[in-house]
Amino acid sequence: MTTRNLDALFEPRSIALIGASDRLGSVGAVLARNLLEGGFAGPVMAVNPRASSIRSTLAYPSVAALPITPDLAVIATPAATVPGIVSELGQRGCRAAVVISAGFDAAARRDLLAAARPHMMRIVGPNGLGFISPRRGLNASFAQLTPAPGGIALVSQSGAIVTAALDWAAPRGFGFSHVVSLGDSADVDFGDMLDYLALDPQTRAILLYVESIADACKFMTAGRIASRNKPVVVIKAGRGAAGARAAFSHTGALAGSDAVYDAAFRRAGMLRVEGLRELFDAVTVLTSGISVAGDNLGILTNGGGAGVMAADALEARGGRVAIVPEAARGSLSKVLPPQAALAGPVDIIGDAQPDRYRAAMEVLLAEPGADALLVLNCPTAVASSEAAARAVIEATAAAGRSRPVLTCWLGEVSAAPARRAFATAGIPTLETPEEAVRAFMHLADHYRGQQLLLQAPALPGLPDRTAVDAARATVAAALLAGRDQLTLPECGAVLAAYGVPTLAARAFDTPEAAGAEAETLACPVALKILSPDLTHKSDVGGVMLGLSGGEAVTAAARRMLRDVSAARPSARIDGFLVQAMVSRPKTEELIAGVIQDATFGPTVLFGRGGVSVEIEGDRSIGLAPLDDVLAEDMIARTRVARRLAGYRDRLPADRPAIRKVLVALSQIALDLPEIAELDINPLLADSEGVLAVDARIRLRRPADGYRPAIRPYPTGLETWIVVGPSTVCVRPIRPQDAPGLITMIDHSSAEDVHLRFRSGLRHLPPSWAERLAHIDYDREMALVAELPDGSLAGVARLAADPEGETAEIALMVRSDWSGRGLGAKLLTALLDHAKARGLKEVWGDVARENAAMLGLAETQGFTLGQGSDPSRRRIVRQLS
Repeated sequence: MTTRNLDALFEPRSIALIGASDRLGSVGAVLARNLLEGGFAGPVMAVNPRASSIRSTLAYPSVAALPITPDLAVIATPAATVPGIVSELGQRGCRAAVVISAGFDAAARRDLLAAARPHMMRIVGPNGLGFISPRRGLNASFAQLTPAPGGIALVSQSGAIVTAALDWAAPRGFGFSHVVSLGDSADVDFGDMLDYLALDPQTRAILLYVESIADACKFMTAGRIASRNKPVVVIKAGRGAAGARAAFSHTGALAGSDAVYDAAFRRAGMLRVEGLRELFDAVTVLTSGISVAGDNLGILTNGGGAGVMAADALEARGGRVAIVPEAARGSLSKVLPPQAALAGPVDIIGDAQPDRYRAAMEVLLAEPGADALLVLNCPTAVASSEAAARAVIEATAAAGRSRPVLTCWLGEVSAAPARRAFATAGIPTLETPEEAVRAFMHLADHYRGQQLLLQAPALPGLPDRTAVDAARATVAAALLAGRDQLTLPECGAVLAAYGVPTLAARAFDTPEAAGAEAETLACPVALKILSPDLTHKSDVGGVMLGLSGGEAVTAAARRMLRDVSAARPSARIDGFLVQAMVSRPKTEELIAGVIQDATFGPTVLFGRGGVSVEIEGDRSIGLAPLDDVLAEDMIARTRVARRLAGYRDRLPADRPAIRKVLVALSQIALDLPEIAELDINPLLADSEGVLAVDARIRLRRPADGYRPAIRPYPTGLETWIVVGPSTVCVRPIRPQDAPGLITMIDHSSAEDVHLRFRSGLRHLPPSWAERLAHIDYDREMALVAELPDGSLAGVARLAADPEGETAEIALMVRSDWSGRGLGAKLLTALLDHAKARGLKEVWGDVARENAAMLGLAETQGFTLGQGSDPSRRRIVRQLS
């Protein structure tokens, strides 16, 4: 449903309050007060069968008695009565309802939705606080106050968090565009709200309080679209409560649900914070108009201690203190006293007057090394904090805001006037060095998130399909045999099919056969028990390393059989595994794996491996699909990344090989959803490459309707067409096509560009090209025509509405390819995709003077009507 009928929620012309009351302290009384006194311009009609009036307003005994049909109903009656009321409202034509009532079990929620669905009626709740739209004077909640209008939208699953946030925000001057308490989210959920708020002109930033996500694909699609338009900041409850799984694998133990939520928020371009204060601090700095492109922070202070505190906080959060270059130090030495510290942080000493701040800032703002400058002030008796603030404001303005500036004036009484001055000047100001650094790192993290948001992995270099089919057959055979695990040789075969280097392991039934293999290998070997019931074999004596010779291995196998049988008498023993020992003394032990998360689907894990992997807890998580950029981001977010960079006598590890493994695991997770957990530990990595020494794979049967939270690149849509003498590849667009789009526009006539973009645009800006080339493949699709030389000759684009029923289309063919039939073939391919997706209608607005496109549309079965303005024609085609 998504945004359908949400206009009735946020822009109603009339409202009915069912369950209105005058009883002091009741929910119905608070709702009546908030609705009737909030300033809503339309009629608010109270419904109460036992009252003739509510707060001096005429009351009606039933929905049927209402004089007009309400756009919006607010319901606060016992849960058992709600489905009937909703059905009655829907029959009258009401389009949205806020259900405050609590006490709905699963069956009652189904009844509620069944009553609403025939009328396309939207439901917020049940068991919620309601919602508030201050700009409309609309308070359909039982919150204790109505917030001031502003540009922040708050969406929460907890009514208590809403009331706390409103109470906290009011004295600090924060205003809201909308405040929505989702309650049980039986219908309207986070995805719906993100879709609506992404395009709401009154909303500049979106704040979320999340406890759980029901539809991950919908949430990720809506979240990525919203994050491209405005900051989305989220608090996720339950960080400490998300315990490790009772693990089949180390990957399963480490990939707790909260860590996966972290990865999902990051992939969606959202910024996660810890609490309400940090939530509002983050949105303040993100909406201030400043941005950074890195984590290198210059620090200027009049107190050494404050500078050290800021530097410590910066290092703890993974940022870097900007070091002042030698030339700039020379310039500073001319304007600062001899006692000043010049390298960074720059300490201009406690007696610093405004001119000293101004002079130091002129030098530092002209230095390109730092991504931003943090200016701190400690109150002293010999200098005015407010005058210092005025100097900082003047220096920032004189530099033309060439470098982002954040401020931190410590204290309360002396700092208050300075903070007001900074707020008036639009310069972010924080109260403590730690908060200021945190705000800067929010900017840096948001920038990184926006860059990763542009990644839509095309998954190049897919594995040989014959090998993949063999891997599928291995998995299918194990499931058919009733097994939920693969043996080590089977795990190796699956990994090898996707190009992951593995250490060969052979299985043998008897100690004597294992000994014979060791004799053949003529090198030290590892001996492991083969059992489907033993996950961590070393815990029961099922692993022995460094054995040499057949006799030693045979004896060790017999001893292992006795020890394992004694420790786990119920375990099935299928034999032994023999592997040649690896001698790579300067390798790092890593872990890499896959888990099918219950909410977000295929998830990849990376970190430091070995036997102490859970104790180390050094890991990062990413959602499939991955590409090189996303894989590198996963590696960089671990502590072991510093070891992989090389140290002392160890050369840097082969990072491309590690990235290749992570991308391969991502593809395995997408191709083989039957794999519930996959664990490579250790994955050895050094300058010569990587090697998977041990692996575990647990199987499951995927649930019906399984789909990943992020759609991978749809290779199935790639095809070849013949256009005149040329063979052209028609395929989905990739992020890497952004330069090709720029070139395509550059090689098109000004008239053709104007007809497509409705502006005087002549050259496609790189940022615009990146947006056009990065799509989610869920609601959006763009098919490009790629010529043999790699250039693009045309693009056909489809953007479906959130409900998945209609879609807007657009088409452009490079000028020198017009008139060859390419446009018709691109449009046909796009329509075929639209039909396959189940869309009911496609439409587009075409310039009246674009005779070629209008003619093509008619030949393709479109009807022509009036467009969005008199200069346009709307083309519409119904799809069977």
